[in-house]
Amino acid sequence: MGDFLMPSLGADMERGTLTEWMIKPGDYVHRGDIVAAVDTQKTVMDVETFEEGVVAELLVDVGENVPVGTALARIGTGSPKPKPPPTAPRPVPPSVPLPETSPTSPPLSPPVRHLAHELGVDASTVRGSGRGGAVTRHDVEAAAATPAAPPAEARPAEARPAEARPARRVRSSPRARALAEQLHLDLAGVPGTGPAGAVTFDDIQRLGTPAVTPAATPTPPKTPPHADDRSAGLREAIGTLMARSKKTIPHYYLSDTIDLEPGIDWIHRQNLTRPVAERLVPAALLFKATALAARQVPEMNGFYADGAFQPSAAVDLGVAVALRSGGLVAPAILAADTLALDELMTRMRDLVARARSGHLRRAEMAAPTITITNLGELGAKSVFGVIYPPQVALVGFGRIVQRPWAHEGLLGVRSVVAVTLSADHRVSDGLSGSRFLRIIGELLEKPEEL
Repeated sequence: MGDFLMPSLGADMERGTLTEWMIKPGDYVHRGDIVAAVDTQKTVMDVETFEEGVVAELLVDVGENVPVGTALARIGTGSPKPKPPPTAPRPVPPSVPLPETSPTSPPLSPPVRHLAHELGVDASTVRGSGRGGAVTRHDVEAAAATPAAPPAEARPAEARPAEARPARRVRSSPRARALAEQLHLDLAGVPGTGPAGAVTFDDIQRLGTPAVTPAATPTPPKTPPHADDRSAGLREAIGTLMARSKKTIPHYYLSDTIDLEPGIDWIHRQNLTRPVAERLVPAALLFKATALAARQVPEMNGFYADGAFQPSAAVDLGVAVALRSGGLVAPAILAADTLALDELMTRMRDLVARARSGHLRRAEMAAPTITITNLGELGAKSVFGVIYPPQVALVGFGRIVQRPWAHEGLLGVRSVVAVTLSADHRVSDGLSGSRFLRIIGELLEKPEEL
């Protein structure tokens, strides 16, 4: 028997609020299954379990705020509940074909099982199109988009009195349904932005408090923090972390300007032959060049803890993401230095989308070994960031601008970007920091080799 504990989802996390259980006593869970959602003040994250067995007891209620390391659930030994033996089918006329059946259902991967849970789809009824009949994400989304057929013996809706018609079932996540119930909000009137039009937790939050008369309840249930409260808590958490960083880390700062014209030209040529969904953006080049430079200059990649620097063999690139509710999170693209540009671009888009929808994973928040902040087209020309402890470096990219630039003895107008480095003087100095920035610039001169 083992305990599922409140995880540490970041170096600065001391407590977390349980916002949703995705399991119940008696369920069998596998290692890697998503079992709960936790509010870390920075974001709401899906949390997986490293234990396998039968859920014996849930120890913490939804809405409770507890310290890191607190036991949230008890998972005992055991096996999945055996399926009941198949019953003999009822006799049917020879002219009616029997439905296709399978003696065993193909296993579901944890992400597909979680998606089905979020969309309210019974995965056991979904016909799989994957290898060996496995149910895929596409199968679940298609099932969510298909309305359930009425029973054959039911009368047509037109023939039934209006008051006898069942309410239309709205696809929604359990967390969205719980919040809607607490706010006494009819899901049928909420426009959904999730897969197949499903109503998400964020859709409910965006509406705010509905203008309805709530039913009287003697003791209102605990609810997840309101978006405004979470935003204020996030700002407070970021402020505390940054104050600790400036107080304990002896920062030094370097900056350079990089000629990005070769990269912009290369991306333009590449995108001429690509569909819109697969086109590259300059950020992919900046991220890949930074990851490769961090591998070559290990003093920039790792952690300072227990009075010593601990270099990291992997380059897990933290990406600062601005949340719609305000504030920042910096989850990691794992092993960014090993990814091809297309894969890096896909991971980057996926990470930003999940960060803003509150579906980050434990490793993505705890793993960054170096962080990038990229201000993009609407940002300032340069940014000098504050290091996320226990990391030892942060790289900043401003917006890409055109300016006069001397190239091979000729003066012209070229696309350039300012790059800055904030680094820890306990681990590196201006010489290694300058080498790091120079390598980034040299890599961006040959984008086809990234």
